[in-house]
Formats: sequence, structure tokens, C-alpha cells
Amino acid sequence: MESLILNTFDNFGGAARAAYRLHLGLCALGASSQMLVRTKSSSDETVIDERSIVAKAGRISNYLPLLFYPKLEDQLFSTQWFPDMVHPKVAKINPDIINLHWICGGYLQVETLKKFKKPLVWTLQDMWAFTGGCHYSYDCDRYKENCGQCPQLRSSKSYDLSRWIWRRKLKAWRDIDLTIVTPCAWMAECVKESSLFRERRVEVIPFCLNTKVYKPIDQKIARELLNLPQDKKLILFGAIAATTDRRKGFPLLLNALNELSRQAGWRDTFEVVVFGSSKPKKMIDYGFHAHYLGSFADDVALALVYSSADVMVVPSLQESFGQTASEALACGTPVVAFDATGLKDIVDHQVSGYLAKPYESEDLAKGIAWVLEDQDRHQRLRIDAREKAEEKFALELQAQRYLELFHEILTRSGSL
Repeated sequence: MESLILNTFDNFGGAARAAYRLHLGLCALGASSQMLVRTKSSSDETVIDERSIVAKAGRISNYLPLLFYPKLEDQLFSTQWFPDMVHPKVAKINPDIINLHWICGGYLQVETLKKFKKPLVWTLQDMWAFTGGCHYSYDCDRYKENCGQCPQLRSSKSYDLSRWIWRRKLKAWRDIDLTIVTPCAWMAECVKESSLFRERRVEVIPFCLNTKVYKPIDQKIARELLNLPQDKKLILFGAIAATTDRRKGFPLLLNALNELSRQAGWRDTFEVVVFGSSKPKKMIDYGFHAHYLGSFADDVALALVYSSADVMVVPSLQESFGQTASEALACGTPVVAFDATGLKDIVDHQVSGYLAKPYESEDLAKGIAWVLEDQDRHQRLRIDAREKAEEKFALELQAQRYLELFHEILTRSGSL
């Protein structure tokens, strides 16, 4: 059995890292797996990039329809209308089964999927596959019907760009052999409620990581290498565009930290560590001294970052999974997050961290304090965090579940 993973990137961004980790897991199990991407950053020979001029044009052209919506919210919105040259590449590789991941950024046209004529397994990295263009819907539930009057487009028209994209998906994907995989139960429920996919088979398989790389490193050594203080309790926060992406919940974290700083005894005890963002020109008041580490793409360096901290805070409003949380747990660092969306599947409340009431900054602050105020409890949390990662998120576990799913689908279709 030969499988092919399609993703826009091979290791840039969280979605790409999830896809590439699965690819490595499949290869480690002896499976025949390749990746086909638009933009390749690795030197992996099993990763193929689509280098055509069309691929480069698609990246820019994807955003042209958005020019008609000048009041568009500052959120990712993908049209995927521009033609691509991916199908000839896939036909040449001729895999038995295709595993789609994040295919936006102008990589795959909506209509290309029906050309593949192979069983498709789509691992959803966000909500885009079943919406009219947004990647996270926030409070909007129009994807349950037919989109239109899109709040992210600031549109009042029923037939707007979001309705057009939704109708293209409905027409193009009606008869394809498609199985959906989501990394968390919340995403699975969204899929089942969506007008596009409610009749599709849905499986839940968490994203994986290499627990031999993401593992606890001596905290003193980690802090020394990162030039962080040894005598403080460190609160870690990080993501791509950690302080600017609305979905990552940075304002809620700021409120929680300032709430903590006003409580007796904490101001001289805690410091904040931010990764994924450089130090801003205009200083941000966290209520505590802050360290900015910048961005990291290397797994070993990230393991050092997680191991240096006493607690990881992931205050996201919506997450399809939340890989920074699972990576932190693997390094023995308890996680504080909101009891919502994908993070509910990662953090066990008061076992491997703390799940705060959505979206209450006061309870987020309470959770940070609860994790850190008792040394014996903190040590127990660290142990349970590592155990959760080993039991649920290990690379080989996810890869094996995908292999079993691929075999089942191909056997049912008569391809094996």
C-alpha cells in the first residue's frame, strides 16, 4: 500500500508539523509514504515539491477575490479558486490512497479533489474544509446551513464570497470517496453538524509527536542554555504570531497575568517567557518581567523551551488540537487552558494541568496559581503530564491508527 500526504508546506507551521510527523511515523512503521507539498523546507527525499509557475501564482491569486471585501477581518480566509498542477503530479506518483491535510494558501483548487479518483482521507487541521472560506468560525454557525452573510467578510449579502465557495465545495465534493479525520472530539462534532460533511464518516485521531525528542530536560540546564533565570517560576506562552493572532487569546492571558500580579506574593516570584514572537517595539505590561525567545523551528530547541518552564498557558479561543499543549505535556510541563475546543482532549483538569472556565481570565489566573502554589502537587502534575503524552500522543500510536484506517478503506473499496 502506497500513501501520499498532501500539505501546502512540509514543516512550516503547526499544520505542516502535524502532517510531517505523521509521514515520519508511517515511514518508521515501514509503510510506503510520500509527501507532496507546494513549499519544501526539509531535505527529506520522500517529500516532493510542486515547483510550477502555477503554484507560485496560486499563492497570490488566492487573495484576489478578497479585494472586494475591504472590511475583511484580520483573519485567514481562503478561496482556493485558482487552478493548480497538482493532479498530474499525483497521477504520476499513483498512490493507493491520498491523505489531505492543510491544502490552502493557493495550493489546491477546490475542484481538484474530484480529479484524483482515489480514496481520500482528509485530516482536518482547522474548520476550512466545511466552511465558506474561514478557518475558524468563532461565534458563527452558518456552516451548518450554507454560509453567506459572512461576519468575517463583514458581508450583509446572502450570496457573497462565502456562499460561492460553499457552493463550489458542495458541487465538487458530492461524489468523492472521502473519510474525515479530526484531531479532537470538538472538531468531530463540528463536522457532524456541518452541511457539507454531516453524512461523511468521521474518525478522531490525535496529532502525534516524537516523545523521544519531546521529553523532560533538566530544568536548570534548559534555563542556562536559554539564558533564563534559575530563581523564578516561569510562565510560558507561545505560538506563531503569539501576541497578534486574535484566536490565540493573548488579551485574555494579559488580563490573567495582571490579575496574578496584583495578588500578594506573586509579583516577585513569577516571570513570563514568550516564544513565537520577537520583542515588540512598544512594551507590553504583563504585570511581570517578560523574556522574548523569538521563533523556533527545531524540535530539540522547542523541547528545551518547554522544559525550562514551570507552566505552559494556552489561552486560545479555538483550537483544532493545540500542539503546543501536547508538546509541553511531553516535556513534563503542566498546561493551563480553557475548557473548550481541542484543548479539552489534551489537558486533564487538575491531573496534567488546569482547564479554566471559558473565557474567564480570572479563572485562568486561578489555574496558573493552582498549578504553581504547591511544590508537591506541581511535581505530581509534571509526572502525569509526561504519562499523558506517552499514552495518547506518541508518534507510533497515531501512525498505526492511520495505517489501520487506510487498510480498512482500501479493503472495503476492493483496492487491496
